[in-house]
Amino acid sequence: MKNIFYKVFLLVMSFFVCVGIFQLGYGVFAEPGSQDDPVIVKSYLDQIVIPQIKNYVDESIKALSNKIAHSGQGNNEPITTERFTVVSVKPGQKLIGGQGTEMILRRGKATVVTTEMGGIADVTSGVDLKNGAVPAEHLLIIPRDDGRGVAADRDNSEDVLIMVKGTYAITD
Repeated sequence: MKNIFYKVFLLVMSFFVCVGIFQLGYGVFAEPGSQDDPVIVKSYLDQIVIPQIKNYVDESIKALSNKIAHSGQGNNEPITTERFTVVSVKPGQKLIGGQGTEMILRRGKATVVTTEMGGIADVTSGVDLKNGAVPAEHLLIIPRDDGRGVAADRDNSEDVLIMVKGTYAITD
């Protein structure tokens, strides 16, 4: 009986040893980072992934910088920001927001630009601004994409600073 047990035990153990040797050889000779080796190694990250990510980020920053550099210079192409961004608006220019755009006047004087559909929601005071001055440090939300926004007063001695999150365009 002991002889059969040892034979079965040796047969099972030799099976696992053969499978282990096969897997070890398969892993050693597989190209790192290939389909045959799904484990990500540092060299694969350093040589392939990180340069691709760096290139993508550099190109995105360059494209965004070009958009920002050309805004307010007669270019009415809309800009979209996912975070609050400080935008400088020259006296006499308008910052027109898209639907859901949030704005906060930080410096200078500005007036509300309305349309026939209504004004801008002043979330801080809980009112709808239909005309007049934009209050400083109040959160404003553009309800529709129909040309609403704020206009920098012409009598400002310096640019008006507005924090913006969302889609906007600067017009003359």
